[in-house]
Amino acid sequence: MKLFVRDLTVIDSTYLDTARGFVGESYQVDVTLQGKLNDQSMILDFSLVKKQIKAIIDAEVDHKLLVPHASENCSVIIESQRTQVDFTLDDNSVIQLKCPTEAYCLLESETISIELLETYLEQVVLLQLPENILDLEIKLRNESISTPYYHYTHGLKKHNGNCQRIAHGHRSKLDIFINDEYNEELVKDWANRWKDIYLVSQEDIVEKSDLSFIVIKNDIDKLCTAYHAPQGYFELLMPAHRAEVLPKDTTVEQLAEFICEQIKKRIGPDTVTVYAYEGIGKGAIAEL
Repeated sequence: MKLFVRDLTVIDSTYLDTARGFVGESYQVDVTLQGKLNDQSMILDFSLVKKQIKAIIDAEVDHKLLVPHASENCSVIIESQRTQVDFTLDDNSVIQLKCPTEAYCLLESETISIELLETYLEQVVLLQLPENILDLEIKLRNESISTPYYHYTHGLKKHNGNCQRIAHGHRSKLDIFINDEYNEELVKDWANRWKDIYLVSQEDIVEKSDLSFIVIKNDIDKLCTAYHAPQGYFELLMPAHRAEVLPKDTTVEQLAEFICEQIKKRIGPDTVTVYAYEGIGKGAIAEL
């Protein structure tokens, strides 16, 4: 007997890739359970599926940086409360982070893929389910988006939840209207501008000398950012050309406003409306 739940939850996270650097992703999650009926004539109550399995998935991978720990490009130093990750990219530039340990998911693989995440989550979740459940299948899939979209990574130091983690991300669509007419050219421009981007607030920029770890030397310009948040102290160094510094916080509300303001400066008196998405099915609207 099998039990299934479609769209159980959405995973918003970022993974490290040697070619792309930070890659923000949003995955929809489908779950299928196989097992024997319990004394309630159920495999598992739907309310428990939605609550218990979602909680495990969220704790393991949601709003975390997914790190290919077995990659020769990756070095990990685990301390009592914080963990340092050094990751060398194909162009010999480096991403370095030192953050509270719960901000990462370390995966024993050379690369991160949907198939790897599915297998990892199946193993972790199954161990925590009742004995009558004999097998579990987890399928991750991207939202189907027919228009241009972008992958972005950020951290929100003022957030009380897991959005404060300095390297989590989203795969997001964008809708831009000029005088209520959809403008594909502008959407393409912003999707290209923010392809695999790290978005950082100006107020979080620090000097290299302010970082608590030793900076790996090379000739590539570096961006350094750090902040204290409720979960602890977060630090990040990365290639400057893979990031964009914004004048305000990088909440989706501020991203929508920033895009809208930038377009308004170009087009003048016409009305600009921007729908900026944060992952799947949620976002903010700005209009000028």
